[in-house]
Amino acid sequence: MDTIVIRGGAVLDGEVTVSGAKNAALPLLFSTLLTPHRCVVRNVPVLRDIRTAVAVLRHLGARVESTADGHEIRVEAGAVDRSEAPYDLVKTMRASFLVLGPLLARFGRARVSTPGGCAIGARPVDLHLAGLQKMGARIRITEGYVEAEADRLRGAKIVLDMPSVGATQQLMMAASLAEGTTVIENAAREPENVCLAGALERMGARVSGAGTPEITVEGRPELDGADVTVIPDRIEAGTYMVAAAITGGSVVVGGARGDHLDAFTAKLREAGVTVREDPSGVRVSARGTLAAADVKTMPHPGFPTDLQAQFMALMTQAAGTSTITETIFENRFLHAQELVRMGAEIRADGNRAIIRGRAALSGAPVMATDLRASVCLVLAGLAARGTTRVARVYHLDRGYERVEEKLRALGADIRREAGTA
Repeated sequence: MDTIVIRGGAVLDGEVTVSGAKNAALPLLFSTLLTPHRCVVRNVPVLRDIRTAVAVLRHLGARVESTADGHEIRVEAGAVDRSEAPYDLVKTMRASFLVLGPLLARFGRARVSTPGGCAIGARPVDLHLAGLQKMGARIRITEGYVEAEADRLRGAKIVLDMPSVGATQQLMMAASLAEGTTVIENAAREPENVCLAGALERMGARVSGAGTPEITVEGRPELDGADVTVIPDRIEAGTYMVAAAITGGSVVVGGARGDHLDAFTAKLREAGVTVREDPSGVRVSARGTLAAADVKTMPHPGFPTDLQAQFMALMTQAAGTSTITETIFENRFLHAQELVRMGAEIRADGNRAIIRGRAALSGAPVMATDLRASVCLVLAGLAARGTTRVARVYHLDRGYERVEEKLRALGADIRREAGTA
C-alpha cells in the first residue's frame, strides 16, 4: 500500500482549487439508472470511489464513457440487463447501495449487497428499506443481500427517524419514477441532496423542498436524460481551510462555497482564523495564536461530521482546552489515538473528545483508519516537527483528488511512496 510522507514546518501559501464533491457525484451517477437516455455528469472528481461507481454501472449493463481527464462521465443505461449489485463491488463503498432505489423503481426488482465503506459506525440501511416499503416494495434480506420487488412503486408519506443523507437520496430517486406524489419528512438538508434534486428535475421529475426538512417528489412514468454538474466539494474545501490555519499560512480555496460551510466557518473564526469571501472562493489566513473552540457535529446545516477529524487536528495547536462531541457516528474518534502518537494530548470518552492544545507535535509513523481520519493525520503532519508517514492511504484516495500535488503547490513538503507487493 502507498504511504504519504510529510516533512512538517512549511507555511502554506497560494491558491488551491477544490474538486467536484464525491458525495454529490456518486448519487448523480447512480441516478442515471433511472432513464434509458444519455446522461452527462460534469466536474466529476477522479477518485477510487468514482471508479467503483463506474464499475457498478458497467456491471449492470450501462454504457459508460469518460473524457481523457476523467472529469466528465457519460452514461447510457438503456441496455441495463441486470438488477443485481454484487458484494465484491458494494463492499468497498457504501454509496453503491444507492442503486437499489433506481433499479427497483425502473425495473420492478433489485438485488443489492448490504454495503461496506469506512469503519466509523454501523450506519444501518433500515431507513432506506422502511421508506421503500412505504412505497409498496416487498423486501427480504437473505445471505447478505437485500432483495426488493414491486409492480410499480407508489407515492407515500415517509417520515425518517433521522435526517439520513443516504436514505433521503435513495427515496428521492425511487420516488421520481413512482406513481403519484411522495413526501419525505425529516429529510436531510445537505447541499449534495439539493444537487441531486436538481438533476432529477432536469430528468423530468418534479421535486420541491430540497434543502429543507420536507421534500416533495411528483413521479413520472419515465424520465429523460440530463446534463448535470457536480457541486464543489465542501469537505475538501474545509480540509484546505484547516491546512492553511494549522500551518499559520494564507490560502485562497478556489471553488469553496461559503453558504455550504457556514457552521464550519463560524468555528474557524471562533478559533481566531480569518476567513474572507474571495472572488474565486474563500481566503483563509491564521497569523496569530489559535484559540480553543468547542464543536458538536450535527446534520446540515450544523457542523459536518466529515470535518470533525480535521478540526481536531487544528485544536491540537490552539491555546486552551477544547471539546469535540460526535453525534452522527458512534466510532469516529479512531484518529485520536494516532494523533496522540504524534504528541497530541487528547482524551476520548464515548462520543466526546477533550483536546488540550498547543501540543508540540512530532512526526511519527501513523495509520489511517478511514477517509477523514487519513487527511486529519496529513494535516497534523504539516504542523509537526520532523517527518510523518501516513500508511493505508487508500482511504485518502477514496475522497481526495491529487491531495499531495495540491498541498505541494501550496508549499508543503509532501510526497507519496508507492507500496511494494
